[in-house]
Amino acid sequence: MTTTSPSHDTATERRLTELEIKVSYADDLLDTLNQLVARQQEQIELLLREVSRLRQRGEPAAAPAAHNPRDELPPHY
Repeated sequence: MTTTSPSHDTATERRLTELEIKVSYADDLLDTLNQLVARQQEQIELLLREVSRLRQRGEPAAAPAAHNPRDELPPHY
């Protein structure tokens, strides 16, 4: 039969409690991130439907503006 000292039991209990707290925070974070990903997926699907609807309406894509290299110069030139 093995006996443990009271200080060892206390240290083990403290470590166990700390681990349980960390797991609890990790679970909460995981739930929060899952909700965020689900919301983002809904937004992506909504945007894809909107793009598809606009394409079906036959609206031409915005024509790219003429590229002028001088427009890329910093303001101090």
